[in-house]
Amino acid sequence: MELKVSSLAERPEMTGPVVHMANSWPEFVTQDLVGDAHYGRIAAELPQYVLFAEDEQDVVVAHAYSVPFALAAEGRGELPARGWDQVLVWAFEDLRLGVRPDTVSAIAIVVAPEVQGRGLSARMLSALRDNARSLGFREVVAPVRPSAKHLEPRTPIEEYVRRVRADGLPHDPWLRVHVRAGATVERVATASMTVSGSLAQWRAWTGLPFDTRGDVEVPGALVPVRCEPERDYAVYVEPNVWMRHAL
Repeated sequence: MELKVSSLAERPEMTGPVVHMANSWPEFVTQDLVGDAHYGRIAAELPQYVLFAEDEQDVVVAHAYSVPFALAAEGRGELPARGWDQVLVWAFEDLRLGVRPDTVSAIAIVVAPEVQGRGLSARMLSALRDNARSLGFREVVAPVRPSAKHLEPRTPIEEYVRRVRADGLPHDPWLRVHVRAGATVERVATASMTVSGSLAQWRAWTGLPFDTRGDVEVPGALVPVRCEPERDYAVYVEPNVWMRHAL
């Protein structure tokens, strides 16, 4: 597929098609409060870190969001256990305070459902790396959501990450794309994203009854959701995998 990749800084008139491009995220994933507060700000306030790809008919078929932040700032220094949530908070804190960033974090690479399975995610990852390099950065990090982990939600993430194929590459397809691009596994982000809500909200998000105390397996979830009917809430704490890309 022939693709034309641009940034929103170069073509701000494409903000609408990029922001509203179809995706395949499970509904509950979009209910993370940190993401809800900050994700939409990326296109508006950091357009040079938002890339998008158009096909031969000038239709937006993929996009890649990233943010700059200061990993070496006081009190930081290592990639956080709170992963995706924490790096979004750091990025916009640094932007507000005028702190000079030293690292770019990938936030999301999304491929339109009708063109998935054609290698576009790897191409957008490469474009994201190239964009960070062109902006003067020497490293990209990524709190990666392993794409096949939802098939075995009760497998500990640490065990899952260690699993490799005969050729030495990761078992997980999305982790494998990152390693092929030159990344190394840094650590597990044990609480990368947190989604909490009432049982009525979880029923609306998933279509499941959420009426039994304990761990509930939810389609698309990397780990079970903890359900507490007597307290009328359920909580999902998603682990991700920090990957480092030296540029």
